Amino acid sequence: MERIQKKSSPDISIIVPFYNEQENIKELYDRLTQVLKKLNLKYELIFIDDGSTDNTYQLLTEIFLKDKKFKFINLRKNFGQTAALSAGFDLAQGEIIISMDGDLQHDPADIPKLLDKMKEGYDIVSGWRKNRVDNLIFRRFPSMVANRIMKSLSGVNIHDFGTTFKAYKREVIKDIHLYGELHRFIPALASRTGVRITEVPIKNIVRHKGKSKYGLSRVRRVIFDLLTVKFIISFIDRPLQFFGLIGLGFGTIGFIIALILTVGFYFFGLSIIENLGNLILSIFLMILGVQFIMSGLLAEVISRVYFKTHNAKIYSIKEVKSHIDET
Repeated sequence: MERIQKKSSPDISIIVPFYNEQENIKELYDRLTQVLKKLNLKYELIFIDDGSTDNTYQLLTEIFLKDKKFKFINLRKNFGQTAALSAGFDLAQGEIIISMDGDLQHDPADIPKLLDKMKEGYDIVSGWRKNRVDNLIFRRFPSMVANRIMKSLSGVNIHDFGTTFKAYKREVIKDIHLYGELHRFIPALASRTGVRITEVPIKNIVRHKGKSKYGLSRVRRVIFDLLTVKFIISFIDRPLQFFGLIGLGFGTIGFIIALILTVGFYFFGLSIIENLGNLILSIFLMILGVQFIMSGLLAEVISRVYFKTHNAKIYSIKEVKSHIDET
């Protein structure tokens, strides 16, 4: 009878998504392995090719052929960073899972800082780009505004929600169901369960190779994600308090308008007929606004229920290369 060797789980898993980053893959891999070998821990590297159109797949294949601790996932198309990270989290086996970007703006030498902080009993340790060096208009200012809003909405006392460079306990990240572009708000989403969250300063390095995938075009998406996260954190289990507050607000406005028209009609000779259009328009806009807001938020809840109950994924894997049979 053939003896089946039980798979030994690694201590840490490093998750890195790539989209057209062929200039940075080899250098990042070399720097990661140098750092990880000094830690005296069992580790695995999981790189995700998020539908790249350059030589990313070929370079990842070359690394796979020479490194037994290396795995990579090839997605069928470009699903986005949240989906790529979700695929990596699902495959990861480490007790601590660390995610980072593939553009060399995160320094692998900061990994020990995250791990040392995890030893203090924290469940999530976020990197904090304390001294940012990237573009002021397109990156730093929008990020500063979003971080302050998210800190206020979530109550999570960290400065940098946007960085991908974070460390998670495996049981924490496995319980987070990602969709949309919510990867940047994982600490806020996890805060509902009472996990311990902190941050450590990390280096912020200017991109030297490749082209940035970020710009002002994502501001709109971040704004809607902020609203979604706030709803999930505060009102997912008590939506009446949220929708009731909106209804009360609009109802109050409608009542005030009606009261003004009534007082004007009885005491100042205001013609209701002449103002009927304004009255109808106001009522219509109020109802329409409530319908849009409620429909949007209800759709978010329905989406979460769908992904949870149907075990659906926000990505589609074309191929997984691993030296260990994950089944």
